[in-house]
Amino acid sequence: MTFVTVIGAGLAGAEAALQLAKRGIKVRLYEMRPHKTTGAHKTDKFAEFVCSNSLGSFDITNASGLLKEEMKLLGGELIKTAFETSVPAGGALAIDREEFSARITEKIKNNPLIEVINEEITEIPNTPAVIASGPLTSELMTKALREFTGYEHLHFYDAIAPIIEKESINFDKAFYAARYDKGEPSYINCPMNEDEYKNFYNILINAPRIELKEFEKNAKFFESCLPVEVLASRGIDTLRFGPMKPVGLVDKRTGVENYAVVQLRQDNSAKTLYNIVGFQTNLKWGSQKDLIHSIPGLENANIARYGVMHRNTFINSPKVLTPSLNTHKRKDLFFAGQLTGTEGYTESIATGLLAGINAARCILGEELLELPKETVLGALTHYISDSEHENFQPINSNWGLLPPVELPKKERKNKKMKAELMSKRAIMCLEEYIKFTAAACSLHAD
Repeated sequence: MTFVTVIGAGLAGAEAALQLAKRGIKVRLYEMRPHKTTGAHKTDKFAEFVCSNSLGSFDITNASGLLKEEMKLLGGELIKTAFETSVPAGGALAIDREEFSARITEKIKNNPLIEVINEEITEIPNTPAVIASGPLTSELMTKALREFTGYEHLHFYDAIAPIIEKESINFDKAFYAARYDKGEPSYINCPMNEDEYKNFYNILINAPRIELKEFEKNAKFFESCLPVEVLASRGIDTLRFGPMKPVGLVDKRTGVENYAVVQLRQDNSAKTLYNIVGFQTNLKWGSQKDLIHSIPGLENANIARYGVMHRNTFINSPKVLTPSLNTHKRKDLFFAGQLTGTEGYTESIATGLLAGINAARCILGEELLELPKETVLGALTHYISDSEHENFQPINSNWGLLPPVELPKKERKNKKMKAELMSKRAIMCLEEYIKFTAAACSLHAD
């Protein structure tokens, strides 16, 4: 029986392996953990969330939410499990990380068509493959990828936020609320007045950071996941208009409009752990403790996990990939996940889904899917494979990737109407595309 090699059992690789197996294709899934670690992963489980536990909004009038709906329509396995293991987070899809990874690991290990091999792969297979080795691809594999692509890899740096034990939070100061009272009040909010904020800011900008190694000195940070200290360096009010914005967050006990607010988001089903929203950081651990304890309500907080920063690697996809996520050089070689230059958990799963489906279709002799540009996933894969890019950088799903919609002149600034129309168009296009494709083959294999 023909098999497909899948390298990496992270979010993208796990999804790709499950999609291949659904279509009767034998999979050899290689994962180097636990024999060799990445520095960011903490367990030996598959599809581990290493930073936040949030997949972002599930509202389909949000680009990330629409992407989740598209994944459901395409038969995504991980998105289904994400909803099954979700925890309250307002309008966001947050999951119990341990339960999610445990379920995906069990699904893979119990699948008779998937053989799990705990070894590091250091060369690109000469057989059909999906490479989803992730942003922390090992040095030897990175070398092999560089030799295969003929292009230098690019680097950017991602940071992980600290996690706090809920029972150590002082609720005489902290309070539950959703911004503008929209949705369930599932976020814990720590308010600051002006003096408290200035004290916090001074600690932050003067805190020592973990020294970068020589090869890291020219670090490129991804704009939507900047370390909190990098944001703060842009000016004293940057955080107040970013992750610490106070608008719409009022403690009903006091009615006070705060100067700044630190938010914490539920991290597990037991509601015992909460991560500090937007506080990804590279500060030294002692400095992180001082900074966190300067936040009202967190004066005696127990820190379950400190923030860390790690290097991410991605290929120059516009020169390497097609919109079907296979390479120009080899039709049977696919890439998925953050290695492609897509940024975000949802995007990683989505590219793993498409790469897995297309790898199966390649084996079965079927035409590869190239999703409509009117869909979020289609727009994203067309963007990262656009050969016109000169300075390619990682990107999340966003409305700017999709073709515009026509609005009446008087409604052209109506963002809500625009999002609703783009969502409606995307779902309609994808449903028609699936219907057309399924007429020729079994797109949704059992």
